[in-house]
Amino acid sequence: MLGTELSSSTASVACRTSWWGKGLTSSSLGYRNRLSLIAALDLVTCPVASQLPRIFTSIGEDYDERVLPSITTEILKSVVARFDAGELITQRELVSRQVSDDLTERAATFGLILDDVSLTHLTFGKEFTEAVEAKQVAQQEAERARFVVEKAEQQKKAAIISAEGDSKAAELIANSLATAGDGLIELRKLEAAEDIAYQLSRSRNITYLPAGQSVLLQLPQ
Repeated sequence: MLGTELSSSTASVACRTSWWGKGLTSSSLGYRNRLSLIAALDLVTCPVASQLPRIFTSIGEDYDERVLPSITTEILKSVVARFDAGELITQRELVSRQVSDDLTERAATFGLILDDVSLTHLTFGKEFTEAVEAKQVAQQEAERARFVVEKAEQQKKAAIISAEGDSKAAELIANSLATAGDGLIELRKLEAAEDIAYQLSRSRNITYLPAGQSVLLQLPQ
C-alpha cells in the first residue's frame, strides 16, 4: 500500500490502493442455502483532508486496515442478500455497482473517500459446483426415465393397433363368408389348386395323370 503523506503546513494525502479478498461463508454474509461465497474487491481510498485529525484520533493512522475489512463484509452481506444464486452470476455488473455505491456511502461516514471500486471476483464455493452437477445428473436421469416411459407407451399403442388390425381383417373375412357362402371357399380352393398345378407342371420329374382317364403307353413291338 501507498503510505499517507502529511506536511507540516497542509494535509496532502496520497490515496491508497487496496486489494481486499476474503472467503465469506453463508453465516458471515447471511446468504441462503448454506452456500459459501468468495469475493475480492479492488478499490482506491483517501481520507477527507479536513477530517484527518478526527480519523487519526478515533481510528488511527492505519484507518484503512481497521475500517475497510469490516464495512466491506457488511456491505457485501447486504448486497448479495438481494440476489439469488443465479443472479449473482448473470448480473455481476449490477452487483458490483451496488456494492460500489453502498460501500462508498458507508465509507463516507468514517471520513473516507472511495474511488474506482471494482468487484473483481465473486464465485461460489465447491459445494455450489457439486450441487449444480448433482442437479444436472438428476435432470439427465429424469429425461432418460421419461424416454423409457414414452417408448413403452408407443410400443403399447403399436400392439393395440396391430391387434385391432387383425380383428378387423378377421371381421372382414367373416362378413365375406356370410355374404358369399361356400362360393368364396370354393373359389379359394380352385385358386390354390391352380397354383399347385402350375408349380407341378414346371417340374421335369413329375407327370400329371388326369383322374378318370386311361392313358396308353406306346410300347415298342
